[in-house]
Amino acid sequence: MIEVDGSRGEGGGQILRTAVALSALTGQEVRVSGIRAGRPNPGLQPQHVCAVDGVGRLCAARVEGNQTGSGQLVFRPGEVVPGRHRLRVGTAGSVTLVLQACLLATARCSEESLFEVEGGTNVRWSPPIDFYDMTLFPLLARMGARCEVEEMRRGFYPEGGGRALVRWKPPGRFAPLRMEGRCGLKRIAGRTFTQNLPEHVGQRMGAAVRKAFLNQDVALRSEGGSGPSTGAGAFLVAEYEGGLLSADSLGERGVPAERVGEAAAAALKEEMSSSATVDVHVADQLLPYMALADGESRVVVREVTGHLEAQAELVRTFLMAEVAFQPLDRGSEVRVRPHPYM
Repeated sequence: MIEVDGSRGEGGGQILRTAVALSALTGQEVRVSGIRAGRPNPGLQPQHVCAVDGVGRLCAARVEGNQTGSGQLVFRPGEVVPGRHRLRVGTAGSVTLVLQACLLATARCSEESLFEVEGGTNVRWSPPIDFYDMTLFPLLARMGARCEVEEMRRGFYPEGGGRALVRWKPPGRFAPLRMEGRCGLKRIAGRTFTQNLPEHVGQRMGAAVRKAFLNQDVALRSEGGSGPSTGAGAFLVAEYEGGLLSADSLGERGVPAERVGEAAAAALKEEMSSSATVDVHVADQLLPYMALADGESRVVVREVTGHLEAQAELVRTFLMAEVAFQPLDRGSEVRVRPHPYM
């Protein structure tokens, strides 16, 4: 049984989700201890329980300790079976963090899976659903996967009520991802979105984004609508010939719409000021797929984050891949060499 210290590195829920997903993927049993030990509310939270439950259902796993507040979990996987799966996180628990675990767990399946997840699509401390739609999925498509957000209803904190329907077909063997130099900028694009708010809120966010990129055209789409929860935000991408960077900002009560747009633009500019070919948020999610590829992958990140280091340790442990970080001018190169027998 593989032993994982859940308090190492960034010490968050990602260690748990990736460990359980790689356990299912490889058939290796795992014990995760010290789950979120350094956080203000340590142990499993509802979205972590849902992610483990989802992966467990995919492979008929025997699971011990999957309850809210638990600091230790044992996961004994069976065979992964693709298909249609419906998962409810509850309230505004993150839809994307549940998807993160389930997609990776089924990465070696030859058949298609359909995941319907209900909860929060745009919540703090989690990738927004837009990140999957506009950043992660296009990069996985370069590696041979077919993945798309087919339907989506937004869910914000605290009510949630969001829903995402994701279609996922892994390629069997992922192609290496080689993005060592991003070359010329093709476009800056993105979307502003609101729910249960006046139209001018989205317009003001968009105007702030365009002002921040005054000398460049920005292909920005404004989305509005009604739903069970209220919120707003902006998601942006910078698409290069050899790179794809993204950033986002989520609205808060009392924060002017202009500040939301400005924050998203500032975060994207920070990524663009480096030599990165992928942004810091997508790099750690790509790493396991790079370790499953048919050859060495190379990408450049602005910085090596705690999340990325934790992912690298898990990839080395479960998949026996070689992961190396090489400092560069204004960034670091990430090299992943898969084990020949994995």
